[in-house]
Amino acid sequence: MRVLLAEDDDGVAGALTEALYDNGHAPARVKRGEDVLARHRQADLLLLDLGLPDLDGLEVLRKLRAVSPLPVVVLTARGDERSVVRGLRLGADDYLVKPVRLAELLARIEAVTRRATPAAPAARTVRVADVEVDLDARRVTVGGAEVRLTTKEFEVLAALAARAGTAVSRQQLMDEVWGDAFLAVSRSLDVHLTQVRAKLGRPEVLTTIRGFGYRFGD
Repeated sequence: MRVLLAEDDDGVAGALTEALYDNGHAPARVKRGEDVLARHRQADLLLLDLGLPDLDGLEVLRKLRAVSPLPVVVLTARGDERSVVRGLRLGADDYLVKPVRLAELLARIEAVTRRATPAAPAARTVRVADVEVDLDARRVTVGGAEVRLTTKEFEVLAALAARAGTAVSRQQLMDEVWGDAFLAVSRSLDVHLTQVRAKLGRPEVLTTIRGFGYRFGD
């Protein structure tokens, strides 16, 4: 498993990295919250210390949860009830207080990833009205006729089609299509969505949710 370790203490980070590696994981260590937000898509799980030098770990968690369901285990010296409750409410899958026994940490990691294992994949062709999106073949048809989209246009539509009927935030779309919601240019998303709407010729299938994002279908 690819474990992203956010820890600013070199001694703690070194011990955890070695332990994770020895137990078959592929750890990658970062020191800053901004690095977590930039690299989270390259990980299967995040081990998050709250005392990072640039951003509070709880703020990192809040921003991460706006764009990603990545499993997160908080590993921190903050053991007060308020911090624990806030961490769990902000979306941490587990919360451990240092010092923690290695065997327990590894068991918690296994439990969290077991719960996060996805179910069998659903159908990969999505149909709304007469618009059909084949996510595997990367093919779009309207009324049976193929519509040619650019790579980015298809990726934007596919990100919405994969969650058909569900509101998807602008941050989620930018994170999925451009790789980092916090560096992507918001205007690029607007341009690509305008192009997708024009090429589909079915403006009613793409709904703008003011102040939040978009939805494909009802």
